[in-house]
Amino acid sequence: MQKSVRYNEGHALYLALLARKEGTKRGYLSKKTAETNRWHEKWFALYQNVLFYFEGEQSARPAGMYMLEGCNCERVPAPKGCAAGSAKDAALDKQHYFTVLFGHEGQKPLELRCEDEVDGDEWVEAIHQASYSDILIEREVLMQKYIHLVQIVETEKVAANQLRHQLEDQDTEIERLKSEIVALNKTKEKMRPYQGNQEDEDPDIKKIKKVQSFMRGWLCRRKWKTIVQDYICSPHAESMRKRNQIVFNMVEAESEYVHQLYVLVNCFLRPLRMAASSKKPPISHDDVSSIFLNSETIMFLHEIFHQGLKARIANWPTLILADLFDILLPMLNIYQEFVRNHQYSLQVLANCKQNRDFDKLLKQYEANPACEGRMLETFLTYPMFQIPRYIITLHELLAHTPHEHVERKSLEFAKSKLEELSR
Repeated sequence: MQKSVRYNEGHALYLALLARKEGTKRGYLSKKTAETNRWHEKWFALYQNVLFYFEGEQSARPAGMYMLEGCNCERVPAPKGCAAGSAKDAALDKQHYFTVLFGHEGQKPLELRCEDEVDGDEWVEAIHQASYSDILIEREVLMQKYIHLVQIVETEKVAANQLRHQLEDQDTEIERLKSEIVALNKTKEKMRPYQGNQEDEDPDIKKIKKVQSFMRGWLCRRKWKTIVQDYICSPHAESMRKRNQIVFNMVEAESEYVHQLYVLVNCFLRPLRMAASSKKPPISHDDVSSIFLNSETIMFLHEIFHQGLKARIANWPTLILADLFDILLPMLNIYQEFVRNHQYSLQVLANCKQNRDFDKLLKQYEANPACEGRMLETFLTYPMFQIPRYIITLHELLAHTPHEHVERKSLEFAKSKLEELSR
């Protein structure tokens, strides 16, 4: 006979008590039993990644619990047996069903239902987020941002100390110059009786002094020219020059990409969305959503990213870009959905073109001067190349970023995340 699994019942009861008081989501749900296939109303409480259920809201001990780590929750349609035939069946048909799928074979799914659609959506979302691994990933992202901010603060502290020392040195220099001015004024007072004799100075002496002044200026300019040329020819200056050029090219490419997204949204997506709402729509709203999945959100995201890049250029020669990629990285799941949907969107578009009314309307949109003779398929393909372009740009930036640079680790982290997405 197989032994039952033992667990710390006392601690489980303590967690159940916390779930009753502080649970992420609490309320009545109907649960389908695996033995009788009947529905029983229980009071559920979700705490972290454990789902407890009680006989009633006032019950002290839980009737059972489910471990949600590695599980998936999704909405499901009403069972076929709930077709509207009687008053009871009609009431069951209005219920909202969802299931919890466990991540291994042999475990039956947990079937639940509720009467309110909003309440059902909240339960599904709460169970989706009840994952310890997701919390760890979010914590890692926050730690990276925290480390980056600490590095910036340390850099600012060093810069502040340097400025403080410079101010102190300048105060000392000011005091020295004041002393020299006082001494020069005293010397000037003493030399005043002899100024009348200087007008009678020998013309040859004046020429000699003029030549000496010219030579001193020439020697000084040659010295500074040598210093500047040595720095310009140094590896550090060459590396910074190439790094700045990469950033400038990146801003130009981002500006062009934002314009392409603007044309996609304003010349195709929004007009087709309005056409789908007409009396005789040439295309349905579902097809519009399938073709242009996340396009508008991607445009808004890159408009913000582009504004941030232009703000960094305004602060040249200080160019810090890592924090911009920190803002962009959490939104990359939007790109994942777009990339996965790309082939399907082109297929839906090809099917829609079989409709003469739609094909005629689309050709009118493509004739817009803003499209510059490009077809809708071309604009739908542009986002597919953006992530690889970022990876190449970050690779070139890292090649010209010193290892001790304050944002090197952040750029390497951003590059690794983008490479994971592109696989």
